[in-house]
Amino acid sequence: MELRRSITLLLHLMKSLIVFATLTTFAFTSASTDTFNFVYGGCARITYAPNSPYESNLDALLTSLVNSAMYTSFNKFTLGSPPNDVVYGLYQCRPDLPNPKRDCFACVQRALSQLGVLCVDSCGGAVQLEGCFVKYDNATFLGVEDKAVAVRKCGPPSQENNADELARRDEVLSYLLASGTTELFRAGRARNVQGVGQCVGDLSVAQCQDCLGEATGRLKTDCGPARWGDMFLGKCYVRYSTAGDHSLGSHVK
Repeated sequence: MELRRSITLLLHLMKSLIVFATLTTFAFTSASTDTFNFVYGGCARITYAPNSPYESNLDALLTSLVNSAMYTSFNKFTLGSPPNDVVYGLYQCRPDLPNPKRDCFACVQRALSQLGVLCVDSCGGAVQLEGCFVKYDNATFLGVEDKAVAVRKCGPPSQENNADELARRDEVLSYLLASGTTELFRAGRARNVQGVGQCVGDLSVAQCQDCLGEATGRLKTDCGPARWGDMFLGKCYVRYSTAGDHSLGSHVK
């Protein structure tokens, strides 16, 4: 309970620091600011009792997540004893953040702050920010593929319905799914079209390929000739943008 209260206070403190930074010679870069942008979040319907063993395990898990984020871009934890007190959790950051360790730590802090506000007393919660993803639950999800749609966003169609742009988009999306690719994070470009895909680090390469394939297929079907599109599934996402017509343009290298 104390940790979750501290996380809530941390959110307000971080907001104050950002305001202060704009008034001094120090300022976050635009990429660092984008890292904290909220994409989606959700909470489990089941709640836990105050001062219960589950609450204690959850507090310990959240501490482990934020501490680990200082050193590595992905980690997963299981704390507690079956059948009722076990909590599972993980976090993941984009590996192309401007300052990977510092920005990952800061992003996970922000995500936990938002979970502390959104999911009070909930047994499970997940938050996706631009730069990181955090999830915990009392039901195991580690190593389990999840292709349910979390967020789908499509930009406006090309004013000229440019067939060349669509061809370049398909080229980028195909590159992200190239056979033999083993990376869980992938980025590509074809002239003015950019794309990125990432799987959560607890998936196998085969599971990642399957998840990205599902996300890519949904993007093409649901977004059609849109100049940009985002498809976030439970364990992966695929995004593309055309001519910087989306915030993704500042992230893809």
